[in-house]
Amino acid sequence: MEGRGDDLSATLPSSVASKWGYAVSRRYQHLLDKSTPYVRRRWIAFGSIAFTYIIRVCFIQGFYIVSYGLGIYILNLLIAFLSPQVDPELLDGPTLPTTVADEFRPFVRRLPEFKFWYSITKAFCVAFVMTFFSVFDVPVFWPILVLYWLVLFFLTMKKQILHMIKYKYVPISLGKQRYTGKRVASTDDTSLPSD
Repeated sequence: MEGRGDDLSATLPSSVASKWGYAVSRRYQHLLDKSTPYVRRRWIAFGSIAFTYIIRVCFIQGFYIVSYGLGIYILNLLIAFLSPQVDPELLDGPTLPTTVADEFRPFVRRLPEFKFWYSITKAFCVAFVMTFFSVFDVPVFWPILVLYWLVLFFLTMKKQILHMIKYKYVPISLGKQRYTGKRVASTDDTSLPSD
């Protein structure tokens, strides 16, 4: 009987920790779900986080490897954000409309805007936390890293832009299009001349 009591006491704290962790994760997910419609506010919050990270890196003048890794990760996210969910090169027929007569199909991203925002914000937060540990501050000649990242960025974006031109898609939409028809003259017009 004593062994069962020891087992019960050993599992009780993990059960409490598990319940607490579950409650925290549910609350976190609830806050994320509530933030979904507030696109502008989410990106402003991201901008403040990114600005804080940049100020920290400039102030301590280090952690260039962390920043380089962050830049590569952002580049990968950006490519996924600008790419269609189904690559037209892999299919036999066209997936996006190529002429005016084709049926309208909206552009569906491989990485949706919310997941892009969430991933990039999380990446900046992780990189910010990494700047507090000196083990990640590897001494490097940072101009080479910047030059190499710029070369990667331009080559990758050139390839992506050529892909967009070849398959005739634009990954940016500015909301729902609104069409205005011809205005119909009102029958209650009082400006008609009288006899």
